[in-house]
Amino acid sequence: MLTRLPLICFLVSVTAIAADLTPERYWNTALPNTPMPNSLRHLFTPDFTDEKSTDVQVGKGGVNVNAGKGKPGGGTAVNVGKGGVYVDTGKGKGTHVSVSGGKGPGGGVGVHTGQPGKRTDVGVGKGGVIVHTRHKGRPVYVGVTPGPNPFVYNYAASETQLHDDPKAALFFLEKDMVPGKAMNLRFNAEDGYDGKTAFLPRGEAETVPFQSEKFSEILNTFSVKPGSEEAEMMKKTIEECEAKRVGGEEKYCATSLESMVDFSVSKLGKYHVRAVSTEVVEKNAPMQKYKIAAPGIKKLSDDKSVVCHKQKYPFAVFYCHKAMMTSVYAVPLEGENGLRAKAVAVCHKNTSAWNPNHLAFKVLKVKPGTVPVCHFLPETHVVWFSY
Repeated sequence: MLTRLPLICFLVSVTAIAADLTPERYWNTALPNTPMPNSLRHLFTPDFTDEKSTDVQVGKGGVNVNAGKGKPGGGTAVNVGKGGVYVDTGKGKGTHVSVSGGKGPGGGVGVHTGQPGKRTDVGVGKGGVIVHTRHKGRPVYVGVTPGPNPFVYNYAASETQLHDDPKAALFFLEKDMVPGKAMNLRFNAEDGYDGKTAFLPRGEAETVPFQSEKFSEILNTFSVKPGSEEAEMMKKTIEECEAKRVGGEEKYCATSLESMVDFSVSKLGKYHVRAVSTEVVEKNAPMQKYKIAAPGIKKLSDDKSVVCHKQKYPFAVFYCHKAMMTSVYAVPLEGENGLRAKAVAVCHKNTSAWNPNHLAFKVLKVKPGTVPVCHFLPETHVVWFSY
């Protein structure tokens, strides 16, 4: 069974909790000296999000929520009691709001409306209360390239993956990382959906089951048909998260940005850590020939790192693993159409515990444990390292 990372609890007031509610504020609290990569920031506002604001007036007579529909007397009555907060929408239905000390810096005010993606986030500050209501839909599943995740190293490549999976081209040998070297690459990370799958706030993500034994409940939660291609993809993601570790590595599947931060900080510390990802100027850039530009290859780290790979799932889930004996590089690339990319590459110096039929060995025609194996990171993947 997948275990969740223990979290550090902080004693803060309700006002401070609400002020630090957002994942971005959590990041800034936990990592005050670490800029957030754009690849993660973009997962806060996916293409399918429809943000709206609702003004909340707090007075002696209670709380009134103006939904902005222009109807006199319209609003929502909010009753605050010892058992929590109850929001009466006037339609015979209500929403329970729980306020707690939270988990980690930020805690939170959680408004639960029933299903993931149908949550209302409430922020309480000195100027009042703002309620952001997210779109009730979710990204539409459009299919993915078949084959095991090439960034989980205990899996063998499928028969067709070598030719059909564009991520096969991301693997290369460290000796080939020289200016002028040409490679056919595509940095888009396919997750199977027509829009970016977004982060859920941790309070919401932790209410959604993420275990194989509760898979039927998971499918019901996301209205996914059992036996469908999407269901099989979700099942595979959970199984990869629950699979045994490779060569004693430490791994963790983060179902929220906050839990990713917690895992990385627990392995690397908080004051001298960086998080970086590949950046490509053009959105959805096609497969094309890139050359390593000169000069500009820079070694960022030559020790331990935490690499987080975005998984195929209805909301943002990252497979994170602490990798020892790795080097991290920033590699400038120039495409044949003039497109430039700031790529991040990770080189594994010890691959002896990898599956001997892993995709990397088939692509590079080498054996486990013989030479360092490198790969570029797709745009939505992140590597953390100490400096």
